[in-house]
Amino acid sequence: METNFEYVGIQKSEALEEYTQNKLDKLEVKYDFIVRAEVHFKREENQDPKGYICNIKLSVPGPQLFAQSNEDSYEAAAAESVRDVEKQLQKLKSKMSTR
Repeated sequence: METNFEYVGIQKSEALEEYTQNKLDKLEVKYDFIVRAEVHFKREENQDPKGYICNIKLSVPGPQLFAQSNEDSYEAAAAESVRDVEKQLQKLKSKMSTR
C-alpha cells in the first residue's frame, strides 16, 4: 500500500509518520484490497484543548473510505481515524464476501 502524508500548517514528523504507518500496515494485513492511503495532519488553534486533527482517506475497490478525528494529540487523532476506517473496511469486506 502506498501512503502519502500531508502536513497543513505544521512541521513534518518522522515519528508521527512511523506511528501512523505502523497502524495502517496492520490494516493492510487484514484487508489486502487497500490500494493507497492519504493522511493529513493539521492543527486548529481555536479548538483547545483539542484541535489536533487527522484525516485518513483510503482508496479501495468501490468508493473511497474517509475518517476524520479531532483529539488531544496527533497520535490519538491518528489512532481514532484508523479505528473509524477499520469499521468501514469491516463493512466493505462483509459486503464483498456476500457477493
